[in-house]
Amino acid sequence: MTIILSFWASLSDLSSAINFDLRNFFIRVIVTIFMKELYFITSNKGKLKEAKEKINHLDIEIIQLKLDYPEIQASDLKEIALYGLDFCSERFKSPFFLEDSGLFIEELNSFPGPYSRYVHETIGNDGILKLLLGASNRNAYFKSVIGLYNNGPIIFEGVSKGKISKEIRGKGGFGYDPIFMPENSEKTFGEMSTEEKNSYSHRGKALDNMVKYLENGVE
Repeated sequence: MTIILSFWASLSDLSSAINFDLRNFFIRVIVTIFMKELYFITSNKGKLKEAKEKINHLDIEIIQLKLDYPEIQASDLKEIALYGLDFCSERFKSPFFLEDSGLFIEELNSFPGPYSRYVHETIGNDGILKLLLGASNRNAYFKSVIGLYNNGPIIFEGVSKGKISKEIRGKGGFGYDPIFMPENSEKTFGEMSTEEKNSYSHRGKALDNMVKYLENGVE
């Protein structure tokens, strides 16, 4: 700890001599290297389980934090995540991350996209299947955007391409998992174990990118 404080003091003394962004970069690296706890702002236990399985090999404890923040109506998931980071960082100062994802269906002009959670709460998986009745094009993709706040915002993304099944299959996962089949699999996410889903999923890929950052201290 003495070494960290000494290094911090050196950075402060040099603040007028080096670029502010470079100083910020060094601070991020130091915080990441010595990080022991990382908060995940979510009320979704399924997301929490997936994150813990991806990060459990690191010496970092993932702690669930239920902190409500407004989700702006925007067409871009990254914009939504950045707003959430800005809002939450004003209220919580320890390193944390949050995640937003969307299902983009080709036949429906990328609907429901960033409005996926609201649409699922409104019409559910049955409603999506009804909208695709008779459709030959069932191509779709999931996109996940993870926003990590570590002395500033950092964004990680992941995409999983696939198609919408013709019926609800499986009881695992959550949300649209029982109707989404990733490429190179005949199973829906709802039919997979968490470990198997993580090898295909958009969120798993975004988490992998964040893990690389946590391991190396750099993006």
